[in-house]
Amino acid sequence: MKPIPFDLARSVALEALARANVPPAHALLQADLLLEAELRGRPSHGLLRLPRVIERIANGVTDPSATGRHAWAGNFLRVEGGGGLGPVIAVRALDVLMDKVAGGGVAVAAIRGNNHLGMLAWYAERVARRDMVLIGLCNSEALVHPWAGRRAMLGTNPVTVGVPTTAGPFVMDMATSLVSMGRIHDHANQNQPIPQGWALDADGNPTTDPHAARLGSIAPFGGPKGYALGLAFEVLIGALTDCALGPEVRGTLDSTEPCNKGDVFIVIDPHSTQGTGRALADYLEAVRLSGAPGAGVAVPGDRAAASRTEKMRDGLPVATGIWRRLLELAGRDDHGA
Repeated sequence: MKPIPFDLARSVALEALARANVPPAHALLQADLLLEAELRGRPSHGLLRLPRVIERIANGVTDPSATGRHAWAGNFLRVEGGGGLGPVIAVRALDVLMDKVAGGGVAVAAIRGNNHLGMLAWYAERVARRDMVLIGLCNSEALVHPWAGRRAMLGTNPVTVGVPTTAGPFVMDMATSLVSMGRIHDHANQNQPIPQGWALDADGNPTTDPHAARLGSIAPFGGPKGYALGLAFEVLIGALTDCALGPEVRGTLDSTEPCNKGDVFIVIDPHSTQGTGRALADYLEAVRLSGAPGAGVAVPGDRAAASRTEKMRDGLPVATGIWRRLLELAGRDDHGA
């Protein structure tokens, strides 16, 4: 695997999206989202997803021009995504929420009919850099087995929190599964076994085979507590968006089905609490210094920031097969790269 310079990867991604008739502004958002995942060390949410994005456009289940239809009820925004690209529909909704609460307040967007959002941290940082707070949730295909269960009944149901501080945004992004299905796919693409305890096969038996795990289910994180949190998010998202639930969800892991999961964003402008940014930054630094002598403590986002710096310098470690597919989609060959 030869590291790919960031600028080259960006050019190839944009060319591939342009050949799929994605409007330039929408292509920029989609490419930026995927590339940021690569930079942050999240290849499961990175460029390996671009071929499926393009296949979904070709199959007519993603509309690359859609921006979503909005309907307000007080500070509650209902969004019909119209099968648009995940980041396009979400960013427009977030921009509208931030305009709504500017100067102090809270607003909520409930989105359905949108495609895969990708790495939620990207949205949290975007909002936090405008000095606002974001809480973001979404559900997915049933990929996670309940605690003591043997088959997938709920999504990985990630959550993100972004908070502005004077030292830069605090961003937490995690799934309620032990790992994401994207990481299972990443292992499968590289023919690498997964650790014991990550997943069950289709018969409900523990497995270290990533190909078998893709047909089975992932464990919830933290045992019964992670399962309970994931189930709570599934129910909350369903209540707010009227989306499909559990085994009925489709469209983020295939290329042929309309996407019917739900997304929820809560944006808060803490205008009345200006001045807390320095206190938050000082507190997070105290957390970092709270380990044993010579051993630092990481807060969420630290490792991603270090990974970003390294990969901007050294290139993106894109798997050879994925890179060749991206070159093909961009109309290039290995020599034209």
